[in-house]
Amino acid sequence: METIYLGIVVFLFILAVFDLVVGVSNDAVNFLQSAVGAKAASFKTMLFIAGVGVFIGAALSNGMMDIARHGIYQPQHFYFAEIMCILLAVMLTDVVLLDVFNTMGMPTSTTVSMVFELLGGTFALALIKVYGSDTLGLGDLINTDKALSVIMGIFVSVAIAFFFGMLVQWLARIVFTFNYEKKMKYSIALFGGIAATSIIYFMLIKGLKDSSFMTAEYKHWIQDNTGMLIVVFFVVFTILMQILHWLKVNVFKVVVLMGTFALALAFAGNDLVNFIGVPLAGFSAYTDYMANGTGSGVDGFLMSSLLGPAKTPWYFLFGAGVIMVYALCTSKKAHNVIKTSVDLSRQDEGEENFGSTPIARTLVRFSMTLANGISKIVPESGKRWIDTRFRKDEAIIADGAAFDLVRASVNLVLAGLLIALGTSLKLPLSTTYVTFMVAMGTSLADRAWSRDSAVFRITGVLSVIGGWFITAGAAFTICFFVTLIVYFGGTTAIILLIALAVFMLVRSQVMYKKRKEKEKGNETIKQLMQSTDNDEVLNLLRKHTREELAKILEFTQENFERTGTSFLHENLRGLRRSMGAVKFEKQLVKQMKRTGTLAMCRLDNNTVLEKGLYYYQGNDFASELVYSVGRLCEPCLEHVDNNFMPLDAIQKGEFADVTEDITNLLQICRQRIEDNNYAGMETEIRKANDLNGQLSHLKREELQRIQNQTGSIKVSMVYLTMIQEAQNIVTYAVNLLKVSRKFQAMEN
Repeated sequence: METIYLGIVVFLFILAVFDLVVGVSNDAVNFLQSAVGAKAASFKTMLFIAGVGVFIGAALSNGMMDIARHGIYQPQHFYFAEIMCILLAVMLTDVVLLDVFNTMGMPTSTTVSMVFELLGGTFALALIKVYGSDTLGLGDLINTDKALSVIMGIFVSVAIAFFFGMLVQWLARIVFTFNYEKKMKYSIALFGGIAATSIIYFMLIKGLKDSSFMTAEYKHWIQDNTGMLIVVFFVVFTILMQILHWLKVNVFKVVVLMGTFALALAFAGNDLVNFIGVPLAGFSAYTDYMANGTGSGVDGFLMSSLLGPAKTPWYFLFGAGVIMVYALCTSKKAHNVIKTSVDLSRQDEGEENFGSTPIARTLVRFSMTLANGISKIVPESGKRWIDTRFRKDEAIIADGAAFDLVRASVNLVLAGLLIALGTSLKLPLSTTYVTFMVAMGTSLADRAWSRDSAVFRITGVLSVIGGWFITAGAAFTICFFVTLIVYFGGTTAIILLIALAVFMLVRSQVMYKKRKEKEKGNETIKQLMQSTDNDEVLNLLRKHTREELAKILEFTQENFERTGTSFLHENLRGLRRSMGAVKFEKQLVKQMKRTGTLAMCRLDNNTVLEKGLYYYQGNDFASELVYSVGRLCEPCLEHVDNNFMPLDAIQKGEFADVTEDITNLLQICRQRIEDNNYAGMETEIRKANDLNGQLSHLKREELQRIQNQTGSIKVSMVYLTMIQEAQNIVTYAVNLLKVSRKFQAMEN
């Protein structure tokens, strides 16, 4: 029996390695987002600084490990076998859950996942124990006070981070403006002194006061001399920052890189428990059982030893630091998660990755009403002066950056302070929540959310926050059932669950690679939005347009054929699939139009006048193709879903023949646009005219059948709709080919 549990402990540490990798992939956004968004240094430099911070923070971390030992459950009432059951279920759930979110590119909270997994697993076994006991209640088994304080600390941090992010950034912008180089003669020294002092004080004194290197003598000395240390740090750093400014060193870059280091250090100190706290608790439980409990058996030895403080061996912390740094430097998914957060906080307009929702629209309207009300109270002179501090056209933003160094500095310093404060209070504040909401608050204060983009940004923020709540619910629910399966299923269930976890991780990696292949086209629009050269913008827009129009023609070909075939064979599943594809494609078309409009704004007036009409016509024809497929599919789906009479043999034969010809035409049109080859396209125009003539003939014949009252009226009406939309698809496809040729023509 002991061998089985030794195997479980070993497997917990193996899972901890995977958890460290996927956890760092998720949390890299926390400390790299601001530096990457502001282009404060080369990516390799930022990775090196963050890596050093992560390694030091991990190697010195120790104070948070108690959360996994007795923060959620009351170990003195659980037997060794029960504790190991909970811990194994937590790790199995955590690795898969975090990897799913990383694959989607959505930042989620490793702290929330661990807390709610522990809560779900504990709740599952607590129900079993309460059911079989007359003396124990849920309150005796679950540390409800601590669990509530942890959960409240996590969610309250969202509001606090957003509010202070907005307030501090507004004050920083009032002081420095967007043209900060003209406004930092002496204020930069004061700002740098405050920022550096805050970082040192909270990171090294508060954030790591319970670290393994902090002896009682060190703590006592620091506590007695805190005031003096703050004054000394402030004076030294203020003088240093002024000297650096005189030496033409960008102090904001120094603050950003210091903040990146500090936030990486705080992340490792605060969040390391999320990755290795559970395996270490399992290791501690196993060593205690082997030393004191073998005579009682795994179902008779209570785990009171876990009530004691964690004493993590240095080699576990060192090893965790090495793995985290490796994951940080090699993970592709980390870059994907960073992109989501940076895109939502960028200063300029660009491609919006999220759509519009009713909640977002309501919030925008409410905010506009509130802003208008405040505007009426503020004197005109005050509003004019404030507006001079927020002139975005004067912004000093590095080439390819999403925002400037002032905002990056505020993001890092403020987030670092809040996280370190939570660490010092032994509250596992979510690093993801704090850094993300600080970034959203600062971007709002910076007026980065214009009326044209606010609804999409808010939708994105709500999507991320919704993902956090999904994390909590999914972590609790999944771990609840996994714990029950492990408890009742024993060794067989453990082996099967391990196999399932491995399969899901491998499958997730395969799906991620496929999705990244599909997203390669986004690189074109990214380059386009960063370019300022008119000819380069036009060429990139032409390339992007070919890619997008070819995708729409491919969609039209595939779903037109599927709809027709499914209707002829009364395949309800195929029709539903096509209808779902149409709904999704409509959103992509809207996004394509928004992106195209932003791209056109980057062209000079002459180019817009000459090429703009063809571009917008192409978008309209592409949109009509999608809507025609929808209008074709909807009545077919309703007809089959209601089990109405099918088409007769003549109608099936007629439409099957014409469907094949239309599909071939769509394929040729797509190929021509992809290859940017329009030579001899008159052949396709003649073919389209012939098809439209053939469809018109089918329409006349069907009308004649209706007049002769042969066949079902319901069937005839659906058939006429199919013919009409088929004609529309042929017409729009050829028109799309014509305007694409005019837009792609090189003469200007």
